[in-house]
Amino acid sequence: MQEFRLIIEKDHLFIDIDGRNWLLDTGAPRSFGVCDLEIDGQSFSIHTNYMGLTADQLSEFVGYKTAGIIGADVLNQFDVVIDTFNAQISFSLEEIHLDGEVLSLTHFMGIPIIKVSINDIDSPMFFDTGAQISYYHNDSLKLFPSLGHITDFFPGIGQFQTETYQVNVQLGNSTYDLSCGSLPELLGMTLKMAGVDGIIGNAVLKSHVVGYFARRQIVVLA
Repeated sequence: MQEFRLIIEKDHLFIDIDGRNWLLDTGAPRSFGVCDLEIDGQSFSIHTNYMGLTADQLSEFVGYKTAGIIGADVLNQFDVVIDTFNAQISFSLEEIHLDGEVLSLTHFMGIPIIKVSINDIDSPMFFDTGAQISYYHNDSLKLFPSLGHITDFFPGIGQFQTETYQVNVQLGNSTYDLSCGSLPELLGMTLKMAGVDGIIGNAVLKSHVVGYFARRQIVVLA
């Protein structure tokens, strides 16, 4: 097992690896950045960009100097425990045992999908640790209390603005009032292709120690 310092900055989570800060992003199918990576004895060759997005552009978008993104292609090879309370993240090639509520995962292109309930309706959602807010691709979104506009970004799309709403979401036995926006049309079409109704962002990581065990297709909320 190897442990790294976890940094929460600008509503994003970063991993400090050898003095470089990498964005933790289960929602990115492929990692990219300024250099190759070594985690728990495993070496990874890292592309310099993803869909044209470079580390310098990413730093501008998130407002924080970052070396790149550690995406699902790397994260899904480990058992990962994300502990925001102690500012620590652990990677292990061996199975990690974590006591807590066990939730099932499926995947689309490596991106994890988890079920939530909104207004007593079950909805599959991407579980995206790189997303500062959540997204709900449903006409009922505008019926929830408005929280104002926010600027976000996605690779291949760039920056965009979205109106956000406070949506009560149940994940397992826990409920959250999440800030949810709506995605640009192209990204909304991608959600439909994947059979999901939205994106659950990283806000849930701030309420639990989270075991992300993609190889076993589970998430544990401790």
